[in-house]
Order: sequence, then C-alpha cells, then structure tokens
Amino acid sequence: MKKRYLYIFLVFALVLVFAVVIQARKEPEMDTVRPAVVAGKFYSDAPGMIKAAIAGFLEDAEPVTVSRPLALILPHAGYIYSGQIAADGYNQTRGHRYDTVVILGTNHTTPGFHRVGIYPGDGFATPLGVARVDNRIVEDLLAASPDCVRNASVHQQEHSVEVQVPFIQVLFPEAKIVPVIVGSQEADLCQRFGQALGGVLKDKQALIVASSDLSHYPAYAEARSVDVAILEAIPTLDAARVRQAVREAMGRGIPNLHTAACGEGPILAAMSAARVMGAKGGKVISYANSGDVAIGDLSRVVGYGAVALTADAPAANAPPPPAGPAGELSPADKKALLGLARKTISRYLATETVPLARGFSPAAQEYRGVFVTLKKRGQLRGCIGRLIPEAPLCHLVGAMAIQSAFNDHRFRPVTATELKDIEIELSVLTPMKKVSRAEDIVVGRDGVLLQKGRAGAVFLPQVAPEQGWTREEMLDQLCLKAGLPAGSWRTGAEFQTFQAVVFHESDFH
Repeated sequence: MKKRYLYIFLVFALVLVFAVVIQARKEPEMDTVRPAVVAGKFYSDAPGMIKAAIAGFLEDAEPVTVSRPLALILPHAGYIYSGQIAADGYNQTRGHRYDTVVILGTNHTTPGFHRVGIYPGDGFATPLGVARVDNRIVEDLLAASPDCVRNASVHQQEHSVEVQVPFIQVLFPEAKIVPVIVGSQEADLCQRFGQALGGVLKDKQALIVASSDLSHYPAYAEARSVDVAILEAIPTLDAARVRQAVREAMGRGIPNLHTAACGEGPILAAMSAARVMGAKGGKVISYANSGDVAIGDLSRVVGYGAVALTADAPAANAPPPPAGPAGELSPADKKALLGLARKTISRYLATETVPLARGFSPAAQEYRGVFVTLKKRGQLRGCIGRLIPEAPLCHLVGAMAIQSAFNDHRFRPVTATELKDIEIELSVLTPMKKVSRAEDIVVGRDGVLLQKGRAGAVFLPQVAPEQGWTREEMLDQLCLKAGLPAGSWRTGAEFQTFQAVVFHESDFH
C-alpha cells in the first residue's frame, strides 16, 4: 500500500514539474491584457459616454461612397478633435463583416525601436471591455515577416493603436484585433512588412487600419496645403509619391511644421498590404484639422484625414462646387446655425466631444463676427463672442457656443439638466466702423465698442433697448463694464460701431 501511495505521489510530482516547465517556456506576456492608458484623456473613461460619442459621430458621418474597404487610413488624436474624421472612415465599412482588424500604429513613445512590434498578449482593454487578439494571425505574421517581433513595451504607453479600439468594439463586436507598431518609415521595411501582411490577410475577412494624423502644429492655412498634398498621394497606392509629398512638405520651410504625417510608416505598410489584397486604388473620404473644431486653435493645428483603399477603382474625389455669392443669411441658414450651437453644447455635455460644422451655405461660411447669447427663462445665462472673425461664421458659432456655456466667468457652467430651459440667441455682426462722436451712435441700431487707454468693453445693439437705456446711460454702463468710472466716455474715449442680425430659437418654433 505504501508503494502504491509513493507511486501516485511521484506521478503527481512529475505532472506538476512538467506543467511548471511548460509554463516557464511560454512567452511570459502571452496571458496579459494591456490596460487602457489614454481613456479619460484621448477619449472618455465612461462606457456610456464612449458609445454616445461614437454614435453621434456615426450619425453625422459622411455617407458610404466606396465598396468594401480593405484598408483605412484614420487619425488617432483625441476624439473631440479627430473622432468625426475617424467615424467618416469607419462608416465606409457599414454592412460588411470583418473577423480581424489589424491596427497599424506609429511609435510615439519608444526611441530606438525600428522594427515591427506585435503585441504579445491576449487583448487590449478599454472601458468597453477587452478586444481579444487574433493570435492565429499573429503567429502567421511572425512566420511570414522577419521584421516582426513580439514586443509589449512599445505598446505600453502608445495611444495610436488604443484610440482605434473602441470604434472597432462598437462596429465589429465579434472581431479580433492584431495590434502592431510600425517602428520605422524606411521604405524597404514598410514594403516588406506590408507584402507579408497582405499575404497573410488575403482572402480573409480582414480590415487594416493605418493610424496616422497628418501635419503637426503649423497655422491653419498652411496645414491645409500640406495635408491636401499628402491625401492626394495616398489613393494612388504609390509609396514613392507619398514619400515625395512628405519630403516636399517638410522642405517648404513652413513655420512650426514638425511632421507632415506622423504615421508615415503605417500608411506605407497599409498601402503595400492593400495592393497584395487586391486594392486598385483609394478615395479620400473626409478631411479637417483641429482648427475646424469648436475648441481648436487656428494658430497651431494638427491635420486629420480619412482614406479608404478598396479593390474597386473608386471614382475620383469630385471638386467642391463653386461657392458663388454669399448673400444674406436665409431663414434656413439661421435655423441651421442655431441648431449647431445647441448641438455643440448638448454633445459636449453628453460625450465630451463636439460636432464639426459641415454642410453650411456660402452665406454661413463668410468670415463674420458673432456673439452667442444664452438666456434661461429670460435671464442672461452666458454671452461670449468675437468682434473680429478668425474663422468662418459656422465654425465660430460652435466655438462661441462652447465659450458662452462653459467659460463665461460671470456664471457657473451650464449643466445638462438646465439646457432645456435655455434659449439660444445669435448676433451676427457687420464689420466695425470708427465713429468720431458719441452723438453718432444710434441706440437700438448700433453695437458699441468703447476703448480708453487699455480698457475696453462692448455692448451688442440689443442691450440698450432691452435695458431701457438712453445713449448716455448705455455709455455710462459701458464704462463701468470696462472698469472705468461712469461718464469717462466723455473725454479721451474711442468708439467703434457695428450692426447685428439677431435671431433666436423661438423665431423658429
């Protein structure tokens, strides 16, 4: 009996030792799930808010204009800046099934890594759950491409892959992912890896997402010129042309242009892979830069484009129709601008993102100053605007709506529960004109900008009639608003006047 127990013990011990040895031989990172590291920064850390943001972007997305995409080039900035452009690209996949999505990210965080780093773990976590890694495709890629290595560290803090994952979880909940960092933009490496990737994915239900923003940090107009050149090159599937467009952009001496495409390596690899998978060309789906967003800074922007690569030769992008004369704002223009102001505030409250101003008439795209006024049950709740426009009217309306709702320091920020009780008013301004005398100011017609020394303040045309002020009372109040004593407008002050087209939500009820 003792020998029998000894035999059982020895067998158990051998099994235990064998299991330990097998576990030790395994890649130590193979059972890991990478945690979300930019949730709460690049996108919300609240699952409901993420889903609402993506749903809003998809609702506003550009319509499907290509057949089944094999690869997408999409931006990877914070959702408030680039989420709409990413959604425009993802929307091209509507109605199609993908079992695997290979995400080609770029290397922002690991200097010295110049290979192709595949995440060796089991999944990527976001607040929406865990996107599982397609380990079968991973093994096939490692076997097909000597440029590929398992590397967890290059993924550890990198955002360019992670920000794509929530979109994939929403649109393709059953799909697995292959997270890849293309650590070099060297032409031969990108071509070799791309060809290997295309060979592995050919005839599979697979999508490639190349994660790349475009120009970094030039002013608005210069960014558009750089980005258009890059976007025109990508659909040709000609890697040399893309590289040449990048070199030419970087050689133009544009102030503050740090890069023309921060994911050049992923773009080149995706183009090479798509060709192997049967792509005949591509199409630019949409473009914007951070200056187009309601919270953007026009002096320092980042460009975003969505491009789809497909097996059918897509029709060329149609040139935009001529703008024609702007004319006056129509009732439809006014209603659309008010709608944008409300949508901007409500979207920010619900999702921490904002809509892009798209589809507006030439009149609504003129450069005109505007003030956005919020009133709650007739009482002022916020009012901020721009006298001198630095962006088209439709863009400025969104920007001023955000400022009026959340950054008018006379009031606490607007909350979601009170938004239903707030009416929005827009005052679209004419250019300012200097007047030499206070007597030239007409109450009810003129808005007034008063300046004396370094002090200044402005009233919209409707303020004085609403308060029942005479011209002198209005100017006294304007001095007080500027921090000057009442009556100081009588000597040494300068005046500029303007008129406004004022309209309210109640005009359209």
